Amino acid sequence: MELSNILTKSKLALQLLNQAAYNTMRFKYPLIQSELLPRPKYSDKTIKGLTSCIIAYLRYKGNQAERISVTGRRIDQRKTYADVLGNSRQIGSFKWIPSSMQTSTSDISATIKGRSIKIEVKVGGDKQRPAQVEYQKKIEAAGGLYVIANSFQQFYEWYQLTLK
Repeated sequence: MELSNILTKSKLALQLLNQAAYNTMRFKYPLIQSELLPRPKYSDKTIKGLTSCIIAYLRYKGNQAERISVTGRRIDQRKTYADVLGNSRQIGSFKWIPSSMQTSTSDISATIKGRSIKIEVKVGGDKQRPAQVEYQKKIEAAGGLYVIANSFQQFYEWYQLTLK
């Protein structure tokens, strides 16, 4: 396959997603002229971008999808005081307390056609950690689907083959 065909194919899913987002905006704001509406610009170059692409696509298809965060909770231990000149100053720092969520969970949890789907987002050279592999085995043993998404095109093709 020549390079121009590969590049066209890799952008096809993103073009479809951007068009779906634009069509949704046109439907939501029918009184605004279509040329005045901003053109969506989804990108799958970063983990955050790819996560946003997948969640948006699943929601446009009428499915439930949400990002899972296990970062914990930030406790603000800063104190504010006024110095001798009357200026406001802050001292102290933030403290993080661990989340009660299961560790090594997937980045996205979705329900598609009544099935539990867990999606792990990996961009570039990012690989699954051993704890994530164990989590994947538990999900699959319970009857759920687990997919690792490296690009939006790859996720789109998996969705079309597996869930259509």
